[in-house]
Amino acid sequence: MKRFILAVATILGWAPAAWSAPLAPLTTLRAIHALSNAEASHKLPVAFEATVTYYRGYENNLFVQDSGAAIYVQAPTDAKLVPGDRVLVRGKTLDSFNPIVMSESIALLGHGGLPKPETVSFDEMISARADCRLVTASGVVRTADIASSTTAAAHYFIRLQLLTDGGYFDANIDSDDAGALEGLLDARVELTGVASEEFDAKMHETGILMHIQSLSDVKVIERAGSSPWSLPITPMDRVITVSHLQDSTARVRVHGTITYYQPGSAVVLQDGAKSIWVSTLTYKPLRLGDEADATGFPDAHDGFINLLHGEVRDTLRPAPVMPLPATWETLTPRGYDSPGHHYDLVSIEGEVVTEVHEASQDEYVLAIDGKQFSVIYRHPDGRVPAIREIALGSRVRVTGICVLEYSNPFIAQVPFNILLRSFDDVQVIKRPSLLNVRNLVIMVGLLLVVVAVVGARGWALERKVRQKTAALATSIEAEAALERRSALLEQKRSRILEDISGSKQLNNILEQITEMISLRLDGVPCWCELADGARVGNCPAEPNGMYIASASINARSGPPLGSLLAALPTETPSTAHEIEALSNGARLATLAIETRRLYSDLRRRSEFDLLTDIYNRFSLHKRLDEMIQHAGQRSSIFGLIYIDLDKFKPINDTYGHHVGDVFLQGVAKRMSRQLLGGDMLARLGGDEFAALVSLQRGRFDLDKIVARLESCFDDPFVVEGHVLKGSASIGTAIYPDDGASKDALLNAADANMYAVKKSRRESNNEEATETPQPAVTAKERA
Repeated sequence: MKRFILAVATILGWAPAAWSAPLAPLTTLRAIHALSNAEASHKLPVAFEATVTYYRGYENNLFVQDSGAAIYVQAPTDAKLVPGDRVLVRGKTLDSFNPIVMSESIALLGHGGLPKPETVSFDEMISARADCRLVTASGVVRTADIASSTTAAAHYFIRLQLLTDGGYFDANIDSDDAGALEGLLDARVELTGVASEEFDAKMHETGILMHIQSLSDVKVIERAGSSPWSLPITPMDRVITVSHLQDSTARVRVHGTITYYQPGSAVVLQDGAKSIWVSTLTYKPLRLGDEADATGFPDAHDGFINLLHGEVRDTLRPAPVMPLPATWETLTPRGYDSPGHHYDLVSIEGEVVTEVHEASQDEYVLAIDGKQFSVIYRHPDGRVPAIREIALGSRVRVTGICVLEYSNPFIAQVPFNILLRSFDDVQVIKRPSLLNVRNLVIMVGLLLVVVAVVGARGWALERKVRQKTAALATSIEAEAALERRSALLEQKRSRILEDISGSKQLNNILEQITEMISLRLDGVPCWCELADGARVGNCPAEPNGMYIASASINARSGPPLGSLLAALPTETPSTAHEIEALSNGARLATLAIETRRLYSDLRRRSEFDLLTDIYNRFSLHKRLDEMIQHAGQRSSIFGLIYIDLDKFKPINDTYGHHVGDVFLQGVAKRMSRQLLGGDMLARLGGDEFAALVSLQRGRFDLDKIVARLESCFDDPFVVEGHVLKGSASIGTAIYPDDGASKDALLNAADANMYAVKKSRRESNNEEATETPQPAVTAKERA
């Protein structure tokens, strides 16, 4: 307190000369944390040591902690800080939600361990008792998305919303790995990071936000029972039938002056620089300017604090709030120094640009210094009052409630609207000048009418000459247009043939064919309907009253591939010209469709194993190259698994190749079910398989996947009455521990697989010659 009194006295010039010396800096986080916002606003010097718990360099966000105290630091520095770094921070205090520090320099002292995170509840975080501290919290993931930074648009991160006992909270994870989102929805996770709050433009708390430094700080405790994308489809009119809510939010009471009242909708109370929106269904009389109490349940709607299910009691004691004279710049927030005036009663001037009158509200658009904003009067009870017309260009002063469009306090120049209480809140200061755009337009219009009348006679005299000239020009133009259209048709046909031979998509080629036919038939609507129900081209929404001409798109063998159609006027039935145009187009469509089908079939044969319908060796090698490149750029890891079936040759020799093929298909299907959606299973040939899997915890994750693959052979395979026991020898390799190149990884996994096979044979005292498994028929089992 002595430091605060000394700082205030110095600022006001009351301090004696002996007090004029610079203040000694605060040297501990506890001392800074103990300041009030009023004390911190005097920019007291600080110089303290602390441990980094979170740092996001591109937003200059830094959280530090020391001896149980933690604080937020605005850190304009190029230092590459990581959690655990010990730093010396010099700067000044600022007031915010809680006191913060604006750093002037940050020196790296060394690297050590992080403080032990505290396990906190929802209540501890929402009450800000864990503000800025390293904590651990858990919840069920409701949303998982990639988001963009509001201050550095080129940077992305993972945004989670979690449900825990007490309510929802948000978490930002410094990673743009979209693959990490797979399987997070509806999973229960444990997060370790820095607890903080979300705010509106006035730095009022609107929710909880955890800052997570990396994906390694996210631990999945319990995965969802099933994927959300495997749920059955719910009809849209039945969605509400599964709604269920448990709300333990406590009711609160606030006090202030009524500055806005929309019966059956909302009341705004203002107390000094603080305002709140109260959603209410009441229609009882409330008087603007009276003191009132409101009770309801706190909620953050669109990032702004308000009360839901509100009830209001008017004390009938006048305590009018004087509207705050404002400009466009003062109403929109600009960081800590100017938080904006959301829900405050303000007064602002501007020039009326336009006005719109609707059944539910009247809206005026005002301009001031080249910037515009809307002034809105909502009709009470839906009753339309007498319209108040204001001449465009008038300068007016409006009084009402300022409503910002965005709640983020760090976005500058946020648009806003002004809500009027009545038409009396609009005062015309200055009428528009007679020399305005509207009057000038009228004068110019009158002059044009005079000029038109004077020139009408001359135009009539020249009409006959122009008609003869136009007829001759039309004939010449028609011939030229015919030549241009023929040349254009030939260009389009050549382009279509080039695209068929190239890699352009089928729908684009078919659309070009319909455009070519439409051009040949003088622009009539033309479209293509394929046998699978797809439609491409310009199909009229209501073809009634038109004659539909068509040509079948015939395949070289088999049923037709579809039809080409054109909508002709009823008075112009199809002729040989239309039939020829459609037939030529149909032949081009046949060529395009069958060429694309052949290309798709060849491409699938090159990437998939024809017997098991999983990826082949070529696809595995291609994917392995991609994963090595991706992992090298992001310093991540993945696993390669080699699988060699044991005693497969005796199955082929004993029961025939058909039984062996069916056995391989069953093995591939079982193993595919043990891998996640982003993982890959491939058949390398014969009885050899391989899998590429993503890893988070290295060997631990890989061993779990191998265990699942080995469990595929616990149950026997029943193939055409034969019961076959199977097993496999599995070898693994991890990038980059076992190899940083494709060949190194393949050799490592292959060597490990053969080592497993050899060890198994030695432990079972098996001989080199394999013995086929005994067969049991369905009749023998019975």
